Amino acid sequence: MSSMIQEQEFDKKVDIGIWKKLFRFALTYKKELILTILIMAVVSACDILYPLLSRYAIDNFVTEGSIGGLKYFALVYLAVVLVQGGCVFLFVTLAGKLEAYISYDIRKKAFRKLQELSFSFYDKTTVGYLMARMVSDVSRLSEMIAWSVVDLFWAATNIVGILVILLVLNWKLALIVMVVIPPLALLCIYFQKRILKHQRIVRKTNSRITSSFNEGIMGAMTTKTLVREERNTAEFTELTQEMRGASVKSSVLSYVFMPLVMMLGSVGTALALYFGGSAVLEEGVRLGISIGVISFGTLSAFVSYTTAFFDPIQSLARIFAEFQSAQASAERIISLIDTPCDIVDSDEVIAKYGDSFEPHTENWEELTGKIDFENVSFSYKEGETVLKDFDLNIRAGETIALVGETGAGKSTIVNLICRFYEPTAGRILIDGVDYRERSQLWLQKSLGYVLQQPHLFSGTIKDNIAYAKRDATMEEIEAAARMVHADTFIKKQEKGYYTEVGEGGVRLSTGEKQLISFARVILANPKIFVLDEATSSIDTETEQLIQDAITKVLQNRTSLIVAHRLSTIKNADRILVIRGGKIAEEGTHGELLRQKGYYYNLYTTQFREEASSSILSK
Repeated sequence: MSSMIQEQEFDKKVDIGIWKKLFRFALTYKKELILTILIMAVVSACDILYPLLSRYAIDNFVTEGSIGGLKYFALVYLAVVLVQGGCVFLFVTLAGKLEAYISYDIRKKAFRKLQELSFSFYDKTTVGYLMARMVSDVSRLSEMIAWSVVDLFWAATNIVGILVILLVLNWKLALIVMVVIPPLALLCIYFQKRILKHQRIVRKTNSRITSSFNEGIMGAMTTKTLVREERNTAEFTELTQEMRGASVKSSVLSYVFMPLVMMLGSVGTALALYFGGSAVLEEGVRLGISIGVISFGTLSAFVSYTTAFFDPIQSLARIFAEFQSAQASAERIISLIDTPCDIVDSDEVIAKYGDSFEPHTENWEELTGKIDFENVSFSYKEGETVLKDFDLNIRAGETIALVGETGAGKSTIVNLICRFYEPTAGRILIDGVDYRERSQLWLQKSLGYVLQQPHLFSGTIKDNIAYAKRDATMEEIEAAARMVHADTFIKKQEKGYYTEVGEGGVRLSTGEKQLISFARVILANPKIFVLDEATSSIDTETEQLIQDAITKVLQNRTSLIVAHRLSTIKNADRILVIRGGKIAEEGTHGELLRQKGYYYNLYTTQFREEASSSILSK
């Protein structure tokens, strides 16, 4: 259950640059964001106003023993409460909308990036790795940006406002209370690194767990047949224990952090009571510190402000801890969005031909299908050369079959032609032009690729056949199905073309899925056909149906067939035997048999095996 790709390691503290990139998503909604901040400023002003109102009431009503003007005071107090209540309601509404908008935009941006990334990215990246980012990480970040950032502004406004009022009320007493701020800062610095370290482990392990879930579900049949349940459970338990351990450590640090902040706040309040109480009692000096004489109302306001002062500090500490935790998610999302594409069109090509999302189809030349390899070398990893100085010329409309042992380079040749990868040296020409001088979409729009393991999307048979041509008519869909003899089994379905195929086509057999994938490619009407072991995983009867279809469909189209069953390529214009990244033999089926080389030995061996299987099956 190991991941195919190594997670990028992060070891920085809170990276302001990453958060700036994420905050750009919030700045898309400037009006809503500014309005939310202004509303929170009003809420903060109301919070700051309450102790002043209490001070006024104590000094003018309680101490004086008078109720003159109390009615008007009550109305003012009620007005402040109503204004604050209305603002809190508006804040909750706007922040909720911001969270939904930001989540939508981040996912849209990340999904667009997934569409742009080259085949090589998916070739080495697990589904779980991506799902964890697109689901849990995005939700976490959108919540942070929408709520915590506004809370951060509220806390900062409260702290500044309260500090100013404390200094105005009695600056000496205010400075005494502020002595707890330096140790509070040291506390934040101490816990920051430790919380972030464990949260990074949690988010990284979460990807691996998601991947394990995906592999466990997709590979359920293999697990059962190989009796791997106990071993898989042990591996999964080990994985979840790693996440549990890191989560516990992170939670403990966070929950220890908050009480320590609260304790320091209580110390500040105690200092205010001790020195402020002496000032009320007109004892002016305590511990050699003179703060003068203050009223009982002022002391009450001072204690209220001191307590209130540490509330936003505690909120800042909580938000800071949340940012520590969310930093890991932020790194992972930004690393996905900033993932460079291995294959990109040049600016000149994009200017003329457009890109995948805004193609300039009016500038696309007609593709005929002539393909040339000129001194092409390629390696997936440095030092592991698959092709070296490889030359090949394919005429437009020619059918080429590639055979050879596993790892010889057959699929590599096909992947290079499709521009899923690009040569590390040399060049590939399509219709006489280096294909890097034209857009990827121009080429791939004219490709029909049928894989060994067909993939269907959730939806109906009709939806899957029309996947590459959404405006196809029902007549065109049915014609494509008839051409590959898929209509035979489709008509037997209760809902015909409107039958649901299930996730990945699970409700259909492998042969039926392959027939639908063939019909899908045929409907797209490509100039270049690629069949990569397309008939190796289906039964003989279905293979014969597909062979009949191939004979019809490949006429006058450039075709490349990677084949395991040599009986399926006897009619190819040329058969290339690939060995060690080189063309070892070349010719028609008959010519290669007469040479009595590698192909002859391979064919005769396979022929005997098939004949023996046929006899035994009778």
